[in-house]
Amino acid sequence: MRAIFDKTKDGIDVHIFTIKNAQDMSVSIIEYGATVTGITVPDKSGNPVDVVLGYDTVKEYEDNTFYFGCIVGRNANRIAKATYTIDGVSYPLLVNDNDNNLHSGPMGFDKVVWKGEEIDESTVKFTYFSPDMENGFPGNMEAAVTYQITEDNSLKMTFEATTDKATIANFASHTYYNLNGHDQGSIEKHKVQLFASNINPAVDEQAIPTGEEMDVTGTPFDFRTAKTIGQDIDEENEQLVFAGGYDHNFVMDGDHGTLRPFGVFTADKSGIVMKVSSNQQGMQFYTGNFITKHAGKGGTEYDFRYGFAIEPQYTPNAINDPHFESPILRPGEKYLSETVLSFSAE
Repeated sequence: MRAIFDKTKDGIDVHIFTIKNAQDMSVSIIEYGATVTGITVPDKSGNPVDVVLGYDTVKEYEDNTFYFGCIVGRNANRIAKATYTIDGVSYPLLVNDNDNNLHSGPMGFDKVVWKGEEIDESTVKFTYFSPDMENGFPGNMEAAVTYQITEDNSLKMTFEATTDKATIANFASHTYYNLNGHDQGSIEKHKVQLFASNINPAVDEQAIPTGEEMDVTGTPFDFRTAKTIGQDIDEENEQLVFAGGYDHNFVMDGDHGTLRPFGVFTADKSGIVMKVSSNQQGMQFYTGNFITKHAGKGGTEYDFRYGFAIEPQYTPNAINDPHFESPILRPGEKYLSETVLSFSAE
């Protein structure tokens, strides 16, 4: 279903698309930022629960500094010192996070209007043409994100891109989840299991990886056995202190390029379970440490750690670090990233 959601500050119409299945699951996405504004699934009692933090107007998304629900790109996460090199050519970027470039700068894929197209009742596709050197990234890029609901209450997100010059292709959905409901406060009692034996530790509070992988054994980052988010989050661990909680790239077990289980998230009150799978190399797990008190959709007030984000992607700053797999996309190649969220209740 397609309808007018709102207008941008420049007067551009922004449509909202709602896709559904026969199991009372629905997902709503707007063209601005190809942003997920809501995911409604049944809880353990069969009642509908919206598990996504968001806003009621485009202006709030335009002014939003927390990246609620949007697609971030061309490069998700941080590029150190806001500069990188491809084939001997250096490209400067805008600085918007300490000394670094975060999520491609202040006018990335999250701040543009995509074109939405209904494929059928369960599928909608968003496309965006990013011209050569937009935000400091070379090449004319054709980008697409497809959202599809299945009858087993899964949401499949498919990210695709092609380019006519070597460039970076590393997209992610930056949706924030609270599986008790977007208006239910802290997520610290959610149980989490992550299939990751290592993380990429940060150099300092600027959150740029050292280039190493750190074994999670015996650390607060060991989620291989399910535990609550809050169990270890405030430990006096250097990495947690740097980020004010969890905001790290978990190196997911298994082969990059293969769709495989990444994690299981379980709400303490609603009983809603979200299983995450992806074909990416790693996943940034972020616990909303920098969300500040402000108004959200439906008159809700959001605050510190009211939602968590999961972002399957290449390793942060991989473009500048030869230790990591390169996110460079070249002409004739196709960028393809898949993430599947499967919902149930117990």
